[in-house]
Amino acid sequence: MQNPAFRTPIAISLGAIAGALWRYYLSLWFSQLFGTGFPYSTAIVNLSGCFVMGFFTTLALGRLIAIHPDIQLLVTTGFLGSYTTFSTYELDVAKLLQERSLENDLVYCLISSFFGLVSLFLGNALAEFFIKRLFIK
Repeated sequence: MQNPAFRTPIAISLGAIAGALWRYYLSLWFSQLFGTGFPYSTAIVNLSGCFVMGFFTTLALGRLIAIHPDIQLLVTTGFLGSYTTFSTYELDVAKLLQERSLENDLVYCLISSFFGLVSLFLGNALAEFFIKRLFIK
């Protein structure tokens, strides 16, 4: 496993398997919790994925914590790429439009887009807080 040509795709694949399973089971749970009349599960998964992406990339890609490049790819490209569900988001938007539910569609787009960005920034801020508390004294 010394050759990155083999190691890197395996790392990404393992992350993708884990991300897809997390998305699947969390979506089932959120659908049971909130119902299926509104795509809460997709919105929650996307927002949490944005948060984790912001947190992780601030720590790892900012070179503040030494994380092997294969692990970075496992988390960002593999896990989070599989966990977040933008294609599912777009399918949910199309379904809401087909149901002529423009108000729900606009609310869902706002929640996903605006609060996704807010979640990313919150992840960045939390990572920076930890960096200052743990590494800079």
